[in-house]
Amino acid sequence: MTTLRPLPALVSQGQVLAEVRGALGLVTLNRAPALNALSLPMIRDLTALLLHWRDEDAVKAVLVRGAGREGKAPAFCAGGDIRFFHQAALEGDARLEDFFTEEYALNHLIHGYAKPYIALMDGICMGGGMGISQGAALRVVTEHSKLAMPETHIGLFPDVGGGWFLARCPGRTGEYLALTGQVLGAADAIALDLADVTVASAELPALVEALADQPIESPEQALAVVRARSLAPAAARLGSDERAAIDRHFAAPSLQAIVDSLAADGGDWARATLDALRQRSPLMLAVTLELVRRARTMTLADDLRLERDLVRHCFQLRRGAASETVEGIRALAIDKDHAPRWSPARIEDLAPEMVAPFFRSPWPAFAHPLRDLV
Repeated sequence: MTTLRPLPALVSQGQVLAEVRGALGLVTLNRAPALNALSLPMIRDLTALLLHWRDEDAVKAVLVRGAGREGKAPAFCAGGDIRFFHQAALEGDARLEDFFTEEYALNHLIHGYAKPYIALMDGICMGGGMGISQGAALRVVTEHSKLAMPETHIGLFPDVGGGWFLARCPGRTGEYLALTGQVLGAADAIALDLADVTVASAELPALVEALADQPIESPEQALAVVRARSLAPAAARLGSDERAAIDRHFAAPSLQAIVDSLAADGGDWARATLDALRQRSPLMLAVTLELVRRARTMTLADDLRLERDLVRHCFQLRRGAASETVEGIRALAIDKDHAPRWSPARIEDLAPEMVAPFFRSPWPAFAHPLRDLV
């Protein structure tokens, strides 16, 4: 009989719950009032658990889910703790640097995890939630799933490997999703290769029980248990006409060219898409577009190193309240006036020399905080 080693000491004070049930390592993100958004202690606990179970022979698979909210719609993980980002940036808190270094290292660990890692993306799954699910061996969505990389809403860019996995969406949908932050349901997520199977939300507890109650002899067996409960694919809402329009407009060579292409279209979809872009930070839209296009030919490790450079610049090229990211968070989550004061305010006023500094690494290669990723 195999004896399990004790679980590592967790530091998130109950924001992450962990147990081994049969051959299953079960993780529950337990910060439901905050839609299970990731704090730095949660990132540290997830990393410690995955490293521990990676070396535990008796654990054959790992499943991650979000704690439910009684009487409310579910949330897997709404992203990172943006209120912490705002406060830390204004106070010069060094933990802001630690957050992104450790989060991106966790994302990389998940993408290369040696055992089946299953993510139950029930309800809201955005930003950091995508970061801890896109590398999963099986990405499970439900009828409640709402997937997005909405970072341009807050003057940021789609990080947590977002440059890499969005660049691998079909056609130019990666640019579209990165720039607009469009929310996807289950069918569209599967169609754009951001999810694998749909399971009814009500069936998820039984799915967990099935994985926990039977011996798991192989990775294929664990994944088969999930697939056996999957539903037939539904029709995607993003139709062929919209996909064709996305590929046409978002293939344009620059942000200004994309905007001009949409403006010349005249259709309702193009008009709504252009209106959405006009609400975002012009500077961070340009950074985002450049990231996705560079990431298309990069390894995940190199993309994460680039994203680490970019996120440092988001808070350091313009410090404190002058940061586009700090301003975006202020408008959305602090003052909630939904009136960010972007600089520059218009896409037409954006100059290439404003974008270029973001793509100069602040570290030499030997000192990069993610230098060990391969």
